[in-house]
Amino acid sequence: MDERKRWNPARHRLAALLLTGAGVYVFLAYLTPLFSPILTAMLFVTIFGPLLQNMQRRFHIHRQVGAVILLLFACAAVGVTAWILFSWLVGSAPEWIGRLDLLERDLSGWIGRICSLVGEALGIDSGYLEKQLLGGLKRGIDYFRLDGFTAMLSGSLRYIRGAALFGGFLITFLIASVLLARDYDRILNGMLERQEWHIFLEVVCGIIRYIATYVKAQLILMSAVGALAAGGLALAGVRQGVLWGLAAGLLDALPFVGTGIVLIPLALGQFLGGAYGRGAVCLALYGGCVLLRELWEPRLIGKRLGVPPIAVLAAVYAGIRLFGVWGIIKGPLGFVIVYETYVCLTKNGEGSAPP
Repeated sequence: MDERKRWNPARHRLAALLLTGAGVYVFLAYLTPLFSPILTAMLFVTIFGPLLQNMQRRFHIHRQVGAVILLLFACAAVGVTAWILFSWLVGSAPEWIGRLDLLERDLSGWIGRICSLVGEALGIDSGYLEKQLLGGLKRGIDYFRLDGFTAMLSGSLRYIRGAALFGGFLITFLIASVLLARDYDRILNGMLERQEWHIFLEVVCGIIRYIATYVKAQLILMSAVGALAAGGLALAGVRQGVLWGLAAGLLDALPFVGTGIVLIPLALGQFLGGAYGRGAVCLALYGGCVLLRELWEPRLIGKRLGVPPIAVLAAVYAGIRLFGVWGIIKGPLGFVIVYETYVCLTKNGEGSAPP
C-alpha cells in the first residue's frame, strides 16, 4: 500500500479529534465506573513512583512496603480530618437547632420592616406581603427543624449502601496499589519495548503531569485559604472560627462554590445577631480568599500547563451536563486526555509522513 495514501492524523485533524473525543467519552462514561479503583491505583503508583523508588534506594524499603506506609499515612490523615469535622457537626447540631427559634424571630423582624418600607413606597398592602413571606419562612424553618432530619433518617439505607460501595472501592484500591507497586517496573519496561505503546505512554505522562500539577496547586491554595480564613475568624472572635476557616479552605477547591458557601452565610448570621464588625470581617476574608486564589492559581497551574482558563471552565460545564456532579472532575480530565492524545497523534503523524 502506498505510504502517501495511509491515514495520517496530521492530515485529518478533525477526524482525529472527533475519534479521540468519542473514545474519551466512552472511557469516562462506561469504563471509569467499572475500573475506578484500578485506575486510581495506577495514578497513585505513577505519581508517587519516584518517591517509592527513593525510599527503596535510601532506606532499603521495598516498594510494596513503601506503598503501604504512604497509604496508611493518607488514610490516617483523612480519617482524623473526617472524625474532627463529623464530631464538630454532631456536637454543634443541638446548638444550631436551638438557635432556629432565635433566627426565625430575627428574620421575622427584618421581613416586617422591609415589607412596611416596600408597602409605603409602592402603595400596596404590606400586611398581605408580610403574611406570605412569614409563612414561607416558617415552613422553611420547620423543614430544617423536623422534616430535614426525618428525610435524613428515611434515607439511611441509601447512605449504608453508599458507605458499602465506598468501602469496596477503598479495599480494591489499596490491594491494587500494593500489587502495582510490586510490578510497576516490569509493566513499564514491557510497554517501552513495544513501539505501539509509546503514544499511550506519552498521553499518560501528559495526563499525570496535569493531575499532579493540579492536585499540588489545589493543596497549596486550600492550605493558604484555610490558614487565612481560620486565622482571621479566630482573631475576630467568631465562635469556632478555626473550624469554620478550615471548612472554608476545604471547600475552596470546588468550582462555583468556594469559600463563599461558608463565609457568606457566616457573615449573614453575624449581621443578624448584631455583630456587625465580625460580619464585616467575614466578608473581608471572603474577598481576600477570592483574591488569593485569583492571584496564585494562574501561577501554579496556568503557566505550567498552558491551558486557557476559559477552556477549563467550558470543560467543567460540559462535564456536569454529561456526567452530573462527577463532571466537575471528569470534564477537565476528559479535556486533557483529548488534548494530549490529539497532540501526540498529530505529532507522530507528522513525524512519520513521507516527504
